[in-house]
Amino acid sequence: MNKRLVLSADSVEKNYGAIGGVPIEVLKGVSLEVYAGDITAIVGTSGSGKSTLLHLLGGLDRPSLGEVRINDESFSSLSESKICEIRNRSIGFVYQFHHLLPEFTALENVAMPLLMRQDSVADAREKACNMLTRVGLDHRLGHQPTELSGGERQRVAIARALVTSPTCLLADEPTGNLDKSSAADFMDLVFQVNEELETSVIVVTHDVELAAKMHRTYRLDDGQLTPDR
Repeated sequence: MNKRLVLSADSVEKNYGAIGGVPIEVLKGVSLEVYAGDITAIVGTSGSGKSTLLHLLGGLDRPSLGEVRINDESFSSLSESKICEIRNRSIGFVYQFHHLLPEFTALENVAMPLLMRQDSVADAREKACNMLTRVGLDHRLGHQPTELSGGERQRVAIARALVTSPTCLLADEPTGNLDKSSAADFMDLVFQVNEELETSVIVVTHDVELAAKMHRTYRLDDGQLTPDR
């Protein structure tokens, strides 16, 4: 059975400003296809453009040239408000630092994306509770981020990213701020979610050992993306 294409980049270029009249080329004709249920790693050294590519794939930025599509919708033809709607519905983000709101509990942080799209408070809290339970934090619902360990904060972050049932999860160095044991636990959770929910996952990392565990690996070097295996 053919898998459904959920996210793609076609000949994407990204340039910034100019030094002495010469634009800074970050991405040079990058193409990528992500299918339903894929776990894809993008590896590269610091400054190679990995985060820039992830921002383009997630609709947080627009390419200078080329096209990014999710669920057969092209970001280039959409307004910013429509892109925000698609991000909330179809894309989940996890970063190296959890970016949880410190004044809110774990439950409130996870419910936030649902409240932003105007789900009822009762529904948002129920879904947030269910997702936190799924990631093993049903005993931490009322705790604020400062009361959680680093690994627990990342679990809250992944619960928040998944609570909207996104098509694709984009993770930018998600284990970079965790110790080895917590990083392994986090990735076990990612694989579990991928299997149970069939969520496509793209992980940007400089950790070659971590990338080797993914279904597919690409290397970003000098602004160009090539299959690594």
